[in-house]
Amino acid sequence: MSFPGPVNGQAPADEGSPEPGAGTDGYRRLNRKCMLSMYIDYAMWYAVLLAAYILTKTYGEGFLGPYSDPVGYGFLVVLGIALVYIVAAPPVFYARYRYRITEDRVDVRCGVLFIRHTLVPIERVHQVEIARGPINNILGLADVTITTAGGEAEIRYLEIDEAETVADRLNNLIGRMLRERMPAAPTPRPGAADE
Repeated sequence: MSFPGPVNGQAPADEGSPEPGAGTDGYRRLNRKCMLSMYIDYAMWYAVLLAAYILTKTYGEGFLGPYSDPVGYGFLVVLGIALVYIVAAPPVFYARYRYRITEDRVDVRCGVLFIRHTLVPIERVHQVEIARGPINNILGLADVTITTAGGEAEIRYLEIDEAETVADRLNNLIGRMLRERMPAAPTPRPGAADE
């Protein structure tokens, strides 16, 4: 299992030594293969958008009439914006994405245009699932989906071994928390067996 390099930042306020492979702030970063997965995914969506434009340009004049040219120009603007986003988004996503798992929560920071900071208390985790789509499967990547009572959180584009490690760690933390909450068995009174 390989872990990406450390992330510069502040030391964790509530943790001891960071986990092996984590940065000085305790966060882990993604493998660079996540960018390739995103480029392939975006390219497929762009191909669909481009096909829609070609179909509109070829057959649209019949049902759009005088609006054919404005719709075509609008399509071109959308295609241009989408192309800029497709080129720029994966490196930004990779640079900003980081996550860490502590004794009491999962912490994920990510975003391209909008920055999201997701905190999931371990005590609210109901289910942990590892999923691989066709592209991620080829690249050896997987997503870990964490289901809570209020929704879902994801740790995306992990190497498969790391995804398994994350899922095992979460299951262990949940199991330990449940064991700690179980009431202790009552201690028998001395001589109670003789009564």
